[in-house]
Amino acid sequence: MIFYKPNSILKNRMSQQNIKDTIELLQLHYDFYLQIKPYADKYEQPHPTDTRAWSQIVVSALTGIQGLGRKKGSDFIDGSDVKAANCWDAIDTPRFNGCVKAGTKASSINSLNIQPYLFFVMWDMVENTSQKRCRIWVVRTPNDTEFRAIAKKWYEQRESGQITSSNFQLHPPRNRDSNEFTNNCGNLKYPLFFEARISSGKYVVNSFDPDVLNEGLCSR
Repeated sequence: MIFYKPNSILKNRMSQQNIKDTIELLQLHYDFYLQIKPYADKYEQPHPTDTRAWSQIVVSALTGIQGLGRKKGSDFIDGSDVKAANCWDAIDTPRFNGCVKAGTKASSINSLNIQPYLFFVMWDMVENTSQKRCRIWVVRTPNDTEFRAIAKKWYEQRESGQITSSNFQLHPPRNRDSNEFTNNCGNLKYPLFFEARISSGKYVVNSFDPDVLNEGLCSR
């Protein structure tokens, strides 16, 4: 069952073709995973699905926001970024890394003012059925008070020397039916933008809420 809320931004940025392209891309990712997995297992190597690159393409397909081509910079032409994690056959604990800027001149809360969206893409499994799925959350970084509060706290702790790491990590709900991400500076529930699950070997849209691009906010 698709949970769908129509919104003007869908008309401006998204169409049925965007949804179709997204599902096709996710299916390609899954099919490639199935094809390469026997060889990765045979030779005891990780499966080579570049989660970061796949995530960028999937978010572009879904939203219509273009990337930068071969140029360096943000992940998308409007200044938005994406963070990715893949739990399928993961060796380490998957998490979202580098969620706010650090170690550059832009490493302050002000860097969030020029980033329209921060997307989080995770491949994991449904809690009770173990269905493979892909979920996408989104934060409107200039507007989200709760997210900015934990980011501000993290920057303050770095400035005071309480923490020395330059990696602002968020721990997602791996293989759990939850939208809560955890961090030492605060746990928040993040707006779920999109979810698709594998059913009989094919991806099916389970949840899609484009309203979060205009109205979504993190909550405690």
